[in-house]
Amino acid sequence: MDTKFIGKKSAAAGGWGALKSCGKQLLQSGMPISGARTMLKANQPDGFDCPGCAWGDPEHGSSFEFCENGVKAVAWEATEKRATPALFAENTLSQLRQLTDYELELNGRLTHPMRYDAASDRYLPVAWEDAFAEIGAILKGLDHPNRAEFYTSGRASNEAAFLYQLFVRVYGTNNFPDCSNMCHEASGIAMRQAVGVGKGTVLLEDFEEADAIFVIGQNPGTNHPRMLGDLRRAAIRGARVVVFNPIRERGLERFSDPQDKVEMLRGGSTDIASLYLQPQLGGDMAAVRGMAKAVLAAEDAAVAAGLPSILDHAFLAEHCAGFAEYRAAVDATSWAEIEDQSGLSRQEIERAADVYINAERVICTWAMGVTQHLHSVATIREIANFMFLRGNIGKLGAGLCPVRGHSNVQGDRTVGINEKPSDDFLDALEKHFRFTVPREHGHNVLAAIGAMLDGSAEAFIGLGGNFARATPDSALVEKALRRLKLTVHIATKPNHSHLMPGETAFILPCLGRTEMDLNTAGNSQLISVEDSMSMVHGSAGINRPASPHLLSEVAIIAGIAQATVGSTVVDWAELADDHDRIRDHIEATIPGFENYNARLRKPRGFHLRNTAAHREWHTPAGKASFSSEALPEETVHQQARKGEGRFALQTFRSHDQYNTTVYGLDDRYRGVYGERQVIFIHPADLNAMNAKAGDRVDVVGEHDDGIERIAADFRFVPYDIPRGSIAGYYPELNVLVPLGSAGRESDTPTSKSIMVSFRRRKAV
Repeated sequence: MDTKFIGKKSAAAGGWGALKSCGKQLLQSGMPISGARTMLKANQPDGFDCPGCAWGDPEHGSSFEFCENGVKAVAWEATEKRATPALFAENTLSQLRQLTDYELELNGRLTHPMRYDAASDRYLPVAWEDAFAEIGAILKGLDHPNRAEFYTSGRASNEAAFLYQLFVRVYGTNNFPDCSNMCHEASGIAMRQAVGVGKGTVLLEDFEEADAIFVIGQNPGTNHPRMLGDLRRAAIRGARVVVFNPIRERGLERFSDPQDKVEMLRGGSTDIASLYLQPQLGGDMAAVRGMAKAVLAAEDAAVAAGLPSILDHAFLAEHCAGFAEYRAAVDATSWAEIEDQSGLSRQEIERAADVYINAERVICTWAMGVTQHLHSVATIREIANFMFLRGNIGKLGAGLCPVRGHSNVQGDRTVGINEKPSDDFLDALEKHFRFTVPREHGHNVLAAIGAMLDGSAEAFIGLGGNFARATPDSALVEKALRRLKLTVHIATKPNHSHLMPGETAFILPCLGRTEMDLNTAGNSQLISVEDSMSMVHGSAGINRPASPHLLSEVAIIAGIAQATVGSTVVDWAELADDHDRIRDHIEATIPGFENYNARLRKPRGFHLRNTAAHREWHTPAGKASFSSEALPEETVHQQARKGEGRFALQTFRSHDQYNTTVYGLDDRYRGVYGERQVIFIHPADLNAMNAKAGDRVDVVGEHDDGIERIAADFRFVPYDIPRGSIAGYYPELNVLVPLGSAGRESDTPTSKSIMVSFRRRKAV
């Protein structure tokens, strides 16, 4: 059996392996020298915002901060390779669909606007004016604006996103399926319920003051490596880092900082996690409930012994509602239930609770390992409950920290990309722009796919992203896109969504984050983004555009808007030529953006005030609100063990990947090389199936809806993961994620809770 793809894992995250990987990416881009120079301007006051993750920048500023993901993202965007019209002339879409995601994007940057020709099954060049006119004509020809879907990727700037939502609402719909529907929707909903604001309550500086940091369902080593630097510095000064993650992730175990010369020269590294616990998939809520139970027990013991209180009674009395009901819910939850559902022992959970009890300032941070389950909203409410117990909201070195993915996914929501906009926001738009805004709630991602499948949606416009590969139930989504009257993709590189054209289809190439956007006067345009810490900062590209035919996202949106709704309400051309004017409109309609243009031009930008961080609670109760919800009746791993040969699957990224973009085929932190169709599984589970490393299987979805879902030809990799739980990469495994399985309240696909079985393949 071939197991050459399974190799040695990196001894630590970062280190020389990171530098070697960065060099490889820069060489592959064809721009090793200019690419390195470009990186020096990433996340700097006079440069551009990294197009990678949304990890924050410090208010106090810093020198260049090395990030392997940032190098990969910049090299990917600043490549010298070009996907010219010749690529499409030489290949039909049927041929291009045979390429992997990695192979397709290796063709490089798109250079010309393209229109699909069904007769030849090829994209052909088209003039911008003609593309805008035809798109506008089709949109105007629909019998209702709700028949169009307007998708947004988190890479879009604040200016592009605001202009996009303004155009769509002038057009007449709130159909805004957004990438956030698939990641942190549960965070926003749960935190608004708990503390009155759907954003994290911490600044990056809080990580310098925390006594303990709880990292739940998150892998910063791959997804936001700059966070490892902050965790490393915290660990060095003595802060405790407690990790809850089913998978043993190298970046959460050890990190070698490429910017620490002594550590690099000595080949050393720093321990990150002081306690690493591996719950079963879906077991995080039970684990956090268990910690709360241990804290409350310690409080009772302290009171009985006449010792100082464990709880922050002043905070609970002044700032919280529902504590008594929550206490009753915790008391009613047995340790047997907690242990069974979490997959952890009482002793392990009590050790984590001891860290919390002995820390004055605690940060809790999480990502999609928490948000992509049926009960994600309830889990995040439980995390908030836990943090309330000792007043760990609204004080230095403490707070809630959901870590977003794409660089501006949080900013897009702030400036209006929301299928369920608030009345206050719509009122402000209506008053300022003097048009009647649509009030009916629109479609999120799953609703949009449903509308495309049943024929009630006829057009799709994607502002960035790779919709077909990012979404669940890949085969159904391909079918949904190809039955539309119109598909439009605004993009920098070709991807598989472009190969699923509607009756009329366009690819509209845009400038990247690293490239200069010059207006008609020849002045460089500034855009802005918001990171996970609510810091808003400017970004100005420094590279020459990949093609003279590229337009900015703002200019493309303005062109489509002009052709669709005209300029009676908004002078789109004026806004496209002067981004300061867009920011003036944002300032006039969205609280927190006062003096936007002036503050944006200050080094490091400015912070959007977070009311919960100041202990101002915009909840129905007017206080931080406990949730007393019971644990789920059953989680995916509890269901799986009832059926013979069934497993609970989670999808995640490889280390050479960011979202659906695959930079390379190695995952050195997990010891997999040159292969993506793999399943990580506990060695004892392999033995129980009489299987071994490298064996080939088809992974079969076990969702009970009558639809056959198969991910064909995957190979086993023995790994440190709880028995009964398995893991593998997306987008390859998205075909197994059912549209009909979504988080309660969040409507987020349950990509971390997929029931599957295996079908053995014959050896080749």
